[in-house]
Amino acid sequence: MSSLILHEFANSGNCYKIRLTAAHLGIPIERREYDIMAGETRTPAFLGGVNANGRIPVLQVGDRFLPESGAACLYLAEGSALIPDDRFDRADMMRWMFWEQYNHEPNIATLRFWYVFIGEDAIDEVRQAQLPAKRAAGEAALALMDDHLATRDYFVGDRLTLADIALYAYTHVAHEGRFDLARYPALGKWLDRVAALPGHVTLDA
Repeated sequence: MSSLILHEFANSGNCYKIRLTAAHLGIPIERREYDIMAGETRTPAFLGGVNANGRIPVLQVGDRFLPESGAACLYLAEGSALIPDDRFDRADMMRWMFWEQYNHEPNIATLRFWYVFIGEDAIDEVRQAQLPAKRAAGEAALALMDDHLATRDYFVGDRLTLADIALYAYTHVAHEGRFDLARYPALGKWLDRVAALPGHVTLDA
């Protein structure tokens, strides 16, 4: 495999997904940190040389650049046990990864970002107006996950897959967005199960 560099903001759950995938696979990655609050991913150098979309994470593979966390995780996990052999299970894994980006991350991760990185006192009127809808959608996402996990240990099949990694990243810090994870017992057991697996690394590692 070519040399790997992760262009990241370490506290981002999307960046953490890539580090967690690499950790489970024993793949070393060089890390380059950007201060997104200071606009470091909006500079001409970043836009012209790393990602024209101005966002992280970006996995650099040799001299090529791969934006989007799901794409980077799939690249790293190709041929590994993190991707199911069964055709349906692979598609189901992707279903959960797509769902995470569409239903989960825009609500749970967004509220975390507003409260932790912007700060409650700095949440403007436009964001304030969005809070109830994002709160409701985030709770609905957590409830759906809890229901799914009530009868199974992992999201797809009987072992950890990229679906679990994608969903773990922002779920385990959902309390920072003021979601009460104690309301979701099956989800809590799954979080503990994933964190106890060999190869697991924490967000701040």
